[in-house]
Amino acid sequence: MGHDHSHAAGRAEDRRRLKVVLLVTASVMVVEVVGAFVTGSLALLADAGHMATDAAAVVLALGASYVASMRPGPRSTFGYHRAEILAALLNALVLLGVCGYLAWVGVSRLIEPSEVDAAPMILFAAVGLAANAVSMVILSRADGESLNMRGAINEVFADLLGSVLAVVAGIVILATGFDRADSIASLLIAVMILPRSYVLLRDAVTVLLEIAPDGLDLEEIRRHLAGVPGVTDVHDLHAWTITSGLPSLSVHVSVTEESLEEHGVGGILDQLEACAAEHFELHHATFQVEPESHRRHEDLGEAGCD
Repeated sequence: MGHDHSHAAGRAEDRRRLKVVLLVTASVMVVEVVGAFVTGSLALLADAGHMATDAAAVVLALGASYVASMRPGPRSTFGYHRAEILAALLNALVLLGVCGYLAWVGVSRLIEPSEVDAAPMILFAAVGLAANAVSMVILSRADGESLNMRGAINEVFADLLGSVLAVVAGIVILATGFDRADSIASLLIAVMILPRSYVLLRDAVTVLLEIAPDGLDLEEIRRHLAGVPGVTDVHDLHAWTITSGLPSLSVHVSVTEESLEEHGVGGILDQLEACAAEHFELHHATFQVEPESHRRHEDLGEAGCD
């Protein structure tokens, strides 16, 4: 219960941060769109376009956070935690789409460069840089455990890089007249966004496919549980992640008849739960405690009812 309460409190704090970032991002996006049309800069337009997806991603992350906080229903017994993972997955896909667009337009402009008005380009990009830096500071104070928040942080970080590169491109154009610096900057933005997008996509898919969380050694868990007094066998062990920061475990544990008589099912469960929480920080674990004789029935595949 304490773990769930802490998770809910973390979500509320994340939402507060996301609301501030959304306000900053939307304002700067408008400024950069105007700047792109005034200066003819592809790098500014790319950054403004990415900030539009950034704003949409923050709205999506906010919505997912609210949905994930809804109470479980009669059929949604795990609640709606996975809404955060779906939001992270969508954010990753959007980022990959932005990379593709920037690569296509950037190459086109390298072949046929367009004239860029460098001085105002630097000014507009500097405004975006300052705003993105503020947003990054706000989001970086989150614990970084939620994939939903990581998606939003990745979006803002990519915007920050875009603004830096736009400023540098503007300075190069102003100093040398090399207009292709604008296209090169947009291509660099795409290259820098790509690996972060891939990692976010991979982590979201790992949760959705219910693959065991990184850093959770199932054999080590099996060994620790088998070391609980009276335990003779650990089987049907499954581990997965409900949402970021909520790893889960289910396992069947065979125990001796003597241990059941001495400690009772409740006493054995207390020991198993303490082992999982102490050694692996697993606070959402389901144990099926079985007498040793029941294992033979499972092996023979005997049915329990007609």
